[in-house]
Amino acid sequence: MDKQLVVSPAPHLKSPETIKSVMVDVLAALVPAAIAAVIFFGTPALLTMVITTLSAMLTEALILRNKNIFGDGSAAVTGLLLAMTLPPAPPWWLCVVGGAVAIIIGKQVFGGIGNNIFNPALVARAILMVSWAGHMTTWLAPVDLTATATPLVTSTAPGFLQLFTGTTAGCLGETSVFALLLGAAWLFYKGHINWRIPGGYLGVVFLMGAALGGGLSAGLFHVLAGGVMLGALFMATDMVTSPVTPKGQLIFGMGCGLITMLVRFYGNYPEGVTFAILLMNAVTPLLDNLTLPRVYGEVTK
Repeated sequence: MDKQLVVSPAPHLKSPETIKSVMVDVLAALVPAAIAAVIFFGTPALLTMVITTLSAMLTEALILRNKNIFGDGSAAVTGLLLAMTLPPAPPWWLCVVGGAVAIIIGKQVFGGIGNNIFNPALVARAILMVSWAGHMTTWLAPVDLTATATPLVTSTAPGFLQLFTGTTAGCLGETSVFALLLGAAWLFYKGHINWRIPGGYLGVVFLMGAALGGGLSAGLFHVLAGGVMLGALFMATDMVTSPVTPKGQLIFGMGCGLITMLVRFYGNYPEGVTFAILLMNAVTPLLDNLTLPRVYGEVTK
């Protein structure tokens, strides 16, 4: 007979959602971007995603001594998100190291899922960028796979249609804005993310790009180019490492946008999404504490 009575401490909240169901939804949301990456970059993109995801899943299974390598699905999400931040054809060993680093350093050292301070995929990307910058900045043009530069470092910027569809060089998950929006629509529909973090992030990027870059077209370019859309929709919205209060989420998104644009305009790196989100991850507890809503009936001293 099924257990009819569940004894547990408060709060007593019941939901049909589980960690695994949420992770499956995130994986489904990443499918359009993954398909677009394979269409534009071919077999190297597919191998990068498969190796990185398998590395993350196997590493977590070994640490947790779990025979089911998929587990709750969080390792697969971490691995695929990391693959989305990599060039189309990095060395296979870079994918293996990246997946392992994401799980070991980005997640398990903090106590596993729900306890990590920083986004694991971005922790791995930051470490890979510092350790093997040459491999991490080897870009390929879509379709013909010839070496080229990303839109953020080239003197000839691609058109908005190219940025929107994905026919431009870049990381696997940042070239096709259309594919990212398609996947994000699923997360919005399921209620896993809301408008505050992406809205604050993209709004600040657009305004600063327009103010510092020379007009509205420059603002739109900075929104569409690079990893801003991937970061705003899939990285910054990570439920574990982002604030839980509405005001905190909006401030978090705006802070990510501010740091991203400061790095783009005044830093040594052409892209600042990784550093922006990791830095804002560090102040998430502070934002939650400062933006806690007043308890019903509470009065000022």
